Amino acid sequence: MTSPTERLTLDDIRAAHARIAGSIVRTPTLVSKTLSAITGATVYLKFENLQFTAAYKERGALNFLSQMSEEAKAKGVIAASAGNHAQGLAWHGTRLGVPVTIVMPKPTPTIKVQQTEANGGRVILFGEKYDDAYAHARELEKSEGLTFVHPFDDPVIAAGQGTVALEMLEDAPEIDHFVIPIGGGGLFSGMGTAARALKPGIRLTGVQAQLYPSMYNTVKGTQYPCEGDTLAEGIAVKQPGDFTREIVRALADDIVLVSEPQLETAVSLLLQIEKTVAEGAGAAGLAALLAEPDRFRGQTVGVVLCGGNIDTRLLANVLLRDLARSGRLARLRIALQDRPGALFKVMRQFDAHQVNIIEIYHQRVFTNLPAKGLITDIECEARDRSQLDALVASLKASGYDVGLVEVA
Repeated sequence: MTSPTERLTLDDIRAAHARIAGSIVRTPTLVSKTLSAITGATVYLKFENLQFTAAYKERGALNFLSQMSEEAKAKGVIAASAGNHAQGLAWHGTRLGVPVTIVMPKPTPTIKVQQTEANGGRVILFGEKYDDAYAHARELEKSEGLTFVHPFDDPVIAAGQGTVALEMLEDAPEIDHFVIPIGGGGLFSGMGTAARALKPGIRLTGVQAQLYPSMYNTVKGTQYPCEGDTLAEGIAVKQPGDFTREIVRALADDIVLVSEPQLETAVSLLLQIEKTVAEGAGAAGLAALLAEPDRFRGQTVGVVLCGGNIDTRLLANVLLRDLARSGRLARLRIALQDRPGALFKVMRQFDAHQVNIIEIYHQRVFTNLPAKGLITDIECEARDRSQLDALVASLKASGYDVGLVEVA
């Protein structure tokens, strides 16, 4: 029986690149001086969020479509996806005249449904979970004679994703460590295969969200739960592929788990520093560098910004939460006496420390203070954490009972 590593080779990935190069964006690989200074590594970023559908998934989808028979193309393809795979397959399938059907769970955000339909895909909403949608897609595959396109557990898909590494090492051959997000493992399998063949000594580190450590469990033999609302929904996979798990097991030097706050910080930093929008999964590589800087310090690290599809309202929340963690935005909770002039005295402290007040909220009823007391929440904006800390210290020195409402 052919082993997984024999089913995916450097020649496969080079052939994939020859097929797809004229129809995808040759995204830039650029060094980030600021992120390098922050992390202590030389950080190269691959901007796959600049693909037409804002994600690397186009590469594998197009490689698959390009190798189908004319008869299979005429009948069409089907996939189960609520994200970037759906859009990449719909876009290139429509462009090539291949009918594309995508089965999505019913709770899929409307914007993702609309984007997939705008790219030419027929969307069927079925079930409450991805597993429900997947099962229904396999049924339609048989009943309608369609070709199923797996989002990651296929050597043809992985070969297309591996073209990311070809381009990165061509543009920045000095890279000696790749940090690669892992959901089902298709991107890591493709990139890892290409990188190890071209540069045998290169290090390969996978990254997963702490809430969905499925490949981590598989490789390390742990049994951490896979559940929760993660910012990195693009890599929130409960069950990695049978093919990809063997590739990852063979090639990965290690897998790092990153927390939700670390993912949020990475998304925010990429927008602030690189002026680029990354979704949670797309920022996972940078999150790993921030989480474990000692692991990467002094090395030349290649990080893939694998996607940029994030809801604008969610992005706004992420940015505001990051400002709160840094001390630039804060909510102070202060106990006051309910009498004239009490709030004015507090305002003078804010003025003295040049901290801007955004909103003020009073609470008189739902509190354990005496009837003549009240709780005041003051949302404010400071220059940095030190300015905020100085204000809090001053209020406490003046006898006020004050606390900071923290962000997780």
